[in-house]
Amino acid sequence: MPDATISAAGMRVIKLLVGNPPQTIAGLVRATGVTRTAVTGQLTELESAGFVERNTERLSGRGRPRHLYKATEASLLLLFTNSQRIVVPAIWRAIHELGGEELTQKILKSVSRQMADHYSAKVTAKKPRDRLRQFIHAIAAEGGLIDIVEDDRGQTLIYRRSCPFINVVDDKRSVCWIDQEMMSTVVGRPVRRVSCRHEGAPCCTFEIVGK
Repeated sequence: MPDATISAAGMRVIKLLVGNPPQTIAGLVRATGVTRTAVTGQLTELESAGFVERNTERLSGRGRPRHLYKATEASLLLLFTNSQRIVVPAIWRAIHELGGEELTQKILKSVSRQMADHYSAKVTAKKPRDRLRQFIHAIAAEGGLIDIVEDDRGQTLIYRRSCPFINVVDDKRSVCWIDQEMMSTVVGRPVRRVSCRHEGAPCCTFEIVGK
């Protein structure tokens, strides 16, 4: 999701666009009751942040083309974050209840493999250290917060400050295994979890085993 803070005015525009046909500036001015300048500024900010997409419609004759604005998928994710906090854990619990441990493990392995495939396509280096740096860059490019630090023992630590699985954590921390195995596959070195945010640490920390 784009890294941006949405104002109350910007959120009002998003709510007018989501689930509706593309809107013109004039239509949004009528719906919001604010000036054209204000609506144009809000749309510019939302478009820059990736929450709104603009298309140009060519009219017949010599009339000037008009711009139509629609909400992007990022707007849907932004608007329905609270719903995801309910739906995603419910799906995860259903998997546990209906499929048991065997199905859960199969799903964890499949998700880890698919994520590894996704990032491996972005990592071209041969050496593990270089692969790790490319992996960190790929995560950051997607909006993830992740750092690498070498401690006083010379060991490489990965600080996963943002968690993609925050809504589906369980008592066994089984989803944390996905990140661990995925990073090990992408980097080409064993990875172990050192600490976890769900156990009181500021963030999840992983260590590259070996040099």
